[in-house]
Amino acid sequence: MAATTDDDPPPKGSAADWLTDKILRGFIGSARLLPYPARIRTFGKLTRNVIAPLAGYGKRARDNLAMVWPDMEPPARAALAAKVCENAGRVLMENYSNPTFFARAASFSLSGPGLPALEEARATGRAVIAVTGHFGNYEAARAKLNTSGYHFGGLYRPMANAFFNQHYVATMEAVGRPVFPQGRKGTMAFIRHLKAGGMLIILHDVNTWRGEVIDFMGHPARTATSAAEMALRYDALMLPLYATRLNGGLDYAVEVEEPIPHTDARTMTEAATRSLEARVEADPDQWFWIHRRWK
Repeated sequence: MAATTDDDPPPKGSAADWLTDKILRGFIGSARLLPYPARIRTFGKLTRNVIAPLAGYGKRARDNLAMVWPDMEPPARAALAAKVCENAGRVLMENYSNPTFFARAASFSLSGPGLPALEEARATGRAVIAVTGHFGNYEAARAKLNTSGYHFGGLYRPMANAFFNQHYVATMEAVGRPVFPQGRKGTMAFIRHLKAGGMLIILHDVNTWRGEVIDFMGHPARTATSAAEMALRYDALMLPLYATRLNGGLDYAVEVEEPIPHTDARTMTEAATRSLEARVEADPDQWFWIHRRWK
């Protein structure tokens, strides 16, 4: 998928979508005038204190936390939700800070028991599907791997706001191509990439109405099994991958977990879900509780 050019048709959307996009572009553009460390901190605070309350993100995070951990005291829940919103803002600004963010990713640590299998797949030309979630900054993991000689593309769900989606896609392409939109055309290109031994990252913690009902954090959640189905069909290595923010700062630890054994699609998806759950329980402020994960 190519970046937008002057020859591309303008996106279609409502007047409200256009205005929202202009406001967000204004916030992002203003923050980009600051030095990298200051812009990440500033946009995190702006999201926590202004954008999240206006958009309802804080309330959604508190509601999700109350459902998953009903015994958590309301002040602790509110404090955690605020941290989640701040992290979301930091992630957004990091992804809009290329090429600086991509260059910084070269210094992130890379470890984990799955690295030897990943290296073998690269050496033999075997396809790889890395599964992750909206935890830490998933693009930090892809950036680190791509600066380390791997070539990970991505599959994404287009944003409802077509105006914002236009430059949202450009941020992903800055971390590495190809990136594929969900949908028939994108899926076909995704499959061709896998057949050629390509490497891709999929975020599997989004609600999918046709997905299987698999418990996540103790509650049923519709979950796509497509990553596992494609791993089985195309003999792709499937492994969990995470980028965890270090000490609330600007750097990440990127970890590659053991590959998920090929069994059946549901069992493999459940294994990926249990892996993400463990990460969320260890660092709950790094998961995007603002998502409508349980519908």
